[in-house]
Order: sequence, then structure tokens, then C-alpha cells
Amino acid sequence: MTEVQIRKGEPVDRALKRLKTRLEMDGILEEVRRLRAFETPKERYRRKARASAKRGKIRYRFSMPKAPEAAEAPAAQA
Repeated sequence: MTEVQIRKGEPVDRALKRLKTRLEMDGILEEVRRLRAFETPKERYRRKARASAKRGKIRYRFSMPKAPEAAEAPAAQA
């Protein structure tokens, strides 16, 4: 269960904002929104396809070979 400790002298507004941020990062708010109403099979397919595309984009970004650096360029001729 997600919880936030209120710091001494901290306004309640700021603690609520930290709680909301943590819930968003944990994916709890998205799940609550999704479960609020019936999800048709087509909507489920689209949601899963979007999630898969996002994961694929991240995988592709981190699997790219590094670009050659300027240090690897041929040495200047003397």
C-alpha cells in the first residue's frame, strides 16, 4: 500500500501532491481509471498495443549502437 509521511511543518497540499505523484508512478491511478467503467475488447486491444509500442520504443532506444566519437577519427597527418 502506498503511503506518504507528512513532514514536520509541511502543508497538507504538498503532501497530497507527493501522494498523487507516487500513486501515478506506481500505476494505481491508471488502474483505477481503467476499472471505473467497462472496457470493451477493442479498447483493451488498443491499450495493450499502446503499452507494447511504448515498451518497444524504449527497448529500441537503449539497444542502439553508440555513435562513433570524434576521438576515433583518423589521426592528423604530420
